[in-house]
Amino acid sequence: MGLDVLSLNYTLSIVMAGSFILGISSGVLSSFAVLRQQSLLGDVISHAAFPGITLAFLWMMTKDPLGLFFGALVSGWIGTLLVKSIVTYTKLSMDTAFGIVLSVFFGLGIVLLSYIQRLPTSDKAGLNSFLFGSASTLLLQDLIVMGLFCFIILVFLGLFWKEFKLLTFDTSFMSSMGFPVAKLDMLLTILLVMAIVLGLQMVGVVLMSAMMIAPAAAARQWTSHLGLMVFLAGFIGLLSGCIGTLVSNAIPQVSTGPMIVVVISIMVIISLVFAPHRGLVCNWIKGYYHRVNIRANSILMNMLLFSESKTDPYHCHQLSALVAIGRGPSLRTMLQLKRQKLVQNPQDDLWGFTELGYKKALTLKKSLYSQSHEH
Repeated sequence: MGLDVLSLNYTLSIVMAGSFILGISSGVLSSFAVLRQQSLLGDVISHAAFPGITLAFLWMMTKDPLGLFFGALVSGWIGTLLVKSIVTYTKLSMDTAFGIVLSVFFGLGIVLLSYIQRLPTSDKAGLNSFLFGSASTLLLQDLIVMGLFCFIILVFLGLFWKEFKLLTFDTSFMSSMGFPVAKLDMLLTILLVMAIVLGLQMVGVVLMSAMMIAPAAAARQWTSHLGLMVFLAGFIGLLSGCIGTLVSNAIPQVSTGPMIVVVISIMVIISLVFAPHRGLVCNWIKGYYHRVNIRANSILMNMLLFSESKTDPYHCHQLSALVAIGRGPSLRTMLQLKRQKLVQNPQDDLWGFTELGYKKALTLKKSLYSQSHEH
């Protein structure tokens, strides 16, 4: 019993550490992929890496994690080069190039996997886990390889932070300053390929694209600053990896990779709905108050139009008369203006300016007059 618990804790620790590494590496690089409008490139790379895994196995006839990683890395990089070549040298669009490379490479990978499954070797077991991910098959040597390449990604990201920032937002200015744009673009793409290949065993070819889109999509809702966005995307990826691992461990027969994707999808939904400044709830509240403000200003201008026909600007008017000359005030809006001390209501159906309200109406009129003359 004690050995079973120890084994379970050891396996959970390995999977948790793998989720930690995957969340950080995919999270920080997803920001650059999303901001450069290369989100679907992650899907292409993950599918293009699959034949590299099978070819590396056929070359070594063993599931050496470093060898499989380099096979996937080379295959994913070749797929990326093919996408760029198709777009550069043909009239096909980017999405068409994505579809061609993704389907061809993935089909090749499936064919090679079918061939491997017929080979008389015990080492072939587990290769199909790269399709949908199988975090429970992670070994310590897999974790070491993942940690090593995650460290390389973070080091290069730190060393070329300013260059990658310029590459993301203003390649024309970067080129005019003499920076090697093509080489830096190649370096960033290689790091992106590395981050995707790192997660194939945990999340799988099919779902890995979500890890290259969702963290940045969620982080973008919370900030407009690149540095903070990269940090938040890494943290969201890390957090979703840890939570997904714990939930899948608590619920029998639930795979870790899909659960991580489910958790990060929930985080994206929460960010889309509740994030300040960009969330749907915040936008609805701002839109509501904007409409209320426009209606209130319209009422003040209507009242000013009436007051100009009287010697007393604070003369009160019936609500029905104010309705007749414009879009019309509602009692609710009039009560709101009364709470703001912009109008007074000496009798039930009579409404007039306060001194503060009259000054604001004059200011609005002056502002509208200035805008009309500017145009």
